Amino acid sequence: MPIHLIRSQVTSAQTAEMLEELGIYIKLAVDIERQVLAGGGATHYDCEQVLLDDGSVQANIWGCDWMSLRRRITYESIINIRPRLNNSMEILDPRIREQVDLIVLKLLGVEAS
Repeated sequence: MPIHLIRSQVTSAQTAEMLEELGIYIKLAVDIERQVLAGGGATHYDCEQVLLDDGSVQANIWGCDWMSLRRRITYESIINIRPRLNNSMEILDPRIREQVDLIVLKLLGVEAS
């Protein structure tokens, strides 16, 4: 399945297509500077490449998953490992998590709780 580059609220068809790869969750890469995301596919790396090809800067891209049934974001991805900034697969900085949350919730059309 193709990876979707999402700049405005996702359509139900796009969501369905992004879910086809993994079924119950969607791999996402989020550009916190440009406030866009790429979703779908088998890996965060694939999503990251779509954003880089679109002009994003790697330092601004963070990986997460959208758990569709639970309507929840998880913050673990290999692309999040950054020496001296984020020495974990999990996004550790609460400010970055908040930015990722706001973008994902806005573009996926989910009300923030």
